[in-house]
Amino acid sequence: MQGFAGLMWLLSMALIVFSGFAFVDAAIRREDAYRAADKKTKPFWLIVLGLAFVVNLLFPILSFLPIIGLVATIVYMVDVRPAIRQMGGGGGGGWRHRGGGSSSDGPYGPYNGRR
Repeated sequence: MQGFAGLMWLLSMALIVFSGFAFVDAAIRREDAYRAADKKTKPFWLIVLGLAFVVNLLFPILSFLPIIGLVATIVYMVDVRPAIRQMGGGGGGGWRHRGGGSSSDGPYGPYNGRR
């Protein structure tokens, strides 16, 4: 039983860190990038991710509220965050913006066939 409690504690800490990272990431992105990416507004995501963080802090992992917070955090991380980063939403610049590529370079290399 002690091993299960330790596993649940680790899982709870991972959820807190994950939702905290998503909240901080949403906070450092520019407001206009959310609109340009056609996602909800920045205040909306800050409220949702802030609530997810607080819920993960206050409630045990076995209740349904942290699961709802996890779903909201995953939606932000896999849908909203990449779209905002693609719009140049600040907070890191991205690896594609460093260095000088040609105008035919895409995110994974040149489109014109040169390797």
